[in-house]
Amino acid sequence: MPNPPYTVAWDDFRLIKAIAEARSLPAAAELIGLNHSTVFRRLGQIEEALGTRLFERHRSGYVTTPAGEEMAALAERLDHDITGFTRRLAGREILPAGELRVTTNDSLLVELLTPLFSAFMRQCPDIRLDVLLGNQALNLSKRDADVAIRATDTPPENLVGRRAARIGWALYGRGEDFPEGPPADQSKLAQARWVSLNDQFGAFKVVQYVQKHIEPERVVYKLNTVLGLAEAVEAGIGIGFLPCFIGDERPGLKRLGPPQAGYAADLWLLTHPDLRQAPRVRLFLDFMASELTRLRPLVEGVPEAAIQQAANAPASQED
Repeated sequence: MPNPPYTVAWDDFRLIKAIAEARSLPAAAELIGLNHSTVFRRLGQIEEALGTRLFERHRSGYVTTPAGEEMAALAERLDHDITGFTRRLAGREILPAGELRVTTNDSLLVELLTPLFSAFMRQCPDIRLDVLLGNQALNLSKRDADVAIRATDTPPENLVGRRAARIGWALYGRGEDFPEGPPADQSKLAQARWVSLNDQFGAFKVVQYVQKHIEPERVVYKLNTVLGLAEAVEAGIGIGFLPCFIGDERPGLKRLGPPQAGYAADLWLLTHPDLRQAPRVRLFLDFMASELTRLRPLVEGVPEAAIQQAANAPASQED
């Protein structure tokens, strides 16, 4: 009796998809959490069982044959369908419990969000937060994260969410360097030493201002983190633009001008449409929207009196 035809398992598809994407066995092994020898052995078993080669081995790496390309494409479709299914199931959960993956950047986390996360977890002890830091756009469709908290004026069209506030930016210097406050002649500030985000943040309007109006030799310190920028201003390296929710909370810093409306960016709470009604996601979005509305004067850089007034007022909710 002939042997029954080989049944390809989902794990086989995952392995072929990983090799096709990575073009090398070690990199593919890292993607799917196996060791190199296991990937090599399983690839040989799959090709032998199917009776065809799925990859050509070249010095530049593993290149799919027509059969391998077809299998990798099918694996991509299967992955998309399976992820969509699990995402839709997550959107139908009954109780607000389990893990919630939230992505944001380091400056928002450290200077603004951590106390809000702490308050949320006290209110919802059955929800666990997994916070992912980074400025790159994670794929919420593939459940890289459930919620994204981002400063952007152009949120992805495939996500839904709420604009919680508009982040104000202003120019700051070290207080001891400006004991009398900002100079009456603001043009003198152009002759000071400056710190700035580097060209990686060239889309930021504050960076564009520095590039256009400040002589390059005056920009003595560049870096790729807003937190580091605040530290540099506080250390007296130079003056620089900071988000108001960072600059106004550091007593050693002094504003050298009002927030500039043209430099502001929207603060968004974003999720995938399939997850919007999931109890844990909905609860988190409602809570964060309410708290950020309460803190809007601080985020937007309005005067201190307004911040105190907002802190004493009952929290409101925005949907």
